[in-house]
Amino acid sequence: MDQTFLDPASLAPAIAEIWLVCAICVLLLIEVFAGVNRRGLTATLTLVALALGAALLVRYGQVPQRTLLFNGTFVADQLGVVLKLAGFLFVAVALLYSRAYLENRNIQRGEYYVLALTALLGIFVLVSANSLVTVYLGVELLALSVYAMVAFDRDSGVSAESAMKYFVLGAIASGTLLYGMSLIYGLTGTLDLGEIAVRLHAPLSAGVVLGLTFIVVAVAFKLGAVPFHMWLPDVYEGAPTSVTLFVSTVPKIGYFALTLRLLAQALAGTEAEWTQMLAALAVLTLIVGNVVAIVQTNLKRMLAYSAIANVGFIVLGFVAGPDGYAAALYYTLQYVLVVLGAFGVILLVSAKGFEADRLDDYKGLHQRDPLLAAAMLALMFSLAGVPPFIGFWAKLRIFQALWETHHLWLVVLAAAMSVVGAYYYLRVIKLMYFDEPAGEHPAAAREVGVRFALGVNAAAVLALGLLPEPLLDLCARLIH
Repeated sequence: MDQTFLDPASLAPAIAEIWLVCAICVLLLIEVFAGVNRRGLTATLTLVALALGAALLVRYGQVPQRTLLFNGTFVADQLGVVLKLAGFLFVAVALLYSRAYLENRNIQRGEYYVLALTALLGIFVLVSANSLVTVYLGVELLALSVYAMVAFDRDSGVSAESAMKYFVLGAIASGTLLYGMSLIYGLTGTLDLGEIAVRLHAPLSAGVVLGLTFIVVAVAFKLGAVPFHMWLPDVYEGAPTSVTLFVSTVPKIGYFALTLRLLAQALAGTEAEWTQMLAALAVLTLIVGNVVAIVQTNLKRMLAYSAIANVGFIVLGFVAGPDGYAAALYYTLQYVLVVLGAFGVILLVSAKGFEADRLDDYKGLHQRDPLLAAAMLALMFSLAGVPPFIGFWAKLRIFQALWETHHLWLVVLAAAMSVVGAYYYLRVIKLMYFDEPAGEHPAAAREVGVRFALGVNAAAVLALGLLPEPLLDLCARLIH
């Protein structure tokens, strides 16, 4: 069903994007006229805007069937609604965890929250993209916002350096994506993702394969898959921890949507080709991510290589076909939930002049702060894939999808790499519970609201592991 954008009633499925644009403009004005005198005002209003946006989406953004808007460039469906609700929730939690950190380092400025909302708008555009132009618009809106956030601490040379690396490599990846899209557009004569799927079928011309290769390279860069992962560890380590928290979580939703809309839907006719490319990338990503993470002494850098390894599992989901897409969606959502909590612990343990980013900083944490140690215990167990936490079911679902599509060698490799990965996650637990504290450390922040949110976060990781069926069934329904 195609709706014309001239009818105001037909804009309801795009209510989340419209609300975000309005909220960004209002917050910018408030920051200009009132932000100097009341530093926390923009932060509070941003959380209110996110809550209202989620409420408006639930009330007006639901669609009974797949609906096209703006001359077919925007698609509204149940998958989009769920991913946008997840985006609202995860951004709100990320900003809540980050507030005290920003205040302690005197970088609590309104632009930070505006950039976070702009990045979220880019994710929403990607989630609802139904045209090559909309896809590229979403990618750039998200990427440019994140570049600025990485460089947000203007007094830090390390942040500026990592932002420059990210910007230069990201610009190359964006150019690669655009070149691949231009080849596909030139050979199919359409920008519409649905039309591209209809017109692309075997046998493929050399131009289509070339365009597909460029697109896969760009998608791999955005996800952080090996060998296009060079930016990721430096950005995680160099950016302020609050930015690392944001970069490591919410954009994963957008890049999952990018992979699904562009490869699994628009380029479905070339699935035999791109699944082979993704399988090779997944193998490299799993091996490099897990092996290199073992030797890290910086927790943020360790979590960066952990992110690379987890991207390998998400990519394996796409290798496994339609059932694998549901498994990849489930894996993405649980990964974002778990990593939000892990970086939330880092932010709470840190203090002014103490980043708490070295593994040795967590020695004896259970003696200093049992709550934070217990939360980190649950989160590390989940990342390691230990039952009954949600991470176990995520890995198992990927294994099942691969097994059912006869990718036995990938199952064996992924299982072996999961064992390797368990080592560096369990090492964090060993440091917290079995090592004596190394020197004096500042007391962890006593932010009651943030601690409560972190407790709920850790409890959700356990509860969704004890009761995995509802989320698994939801992901399967959304994809099929």
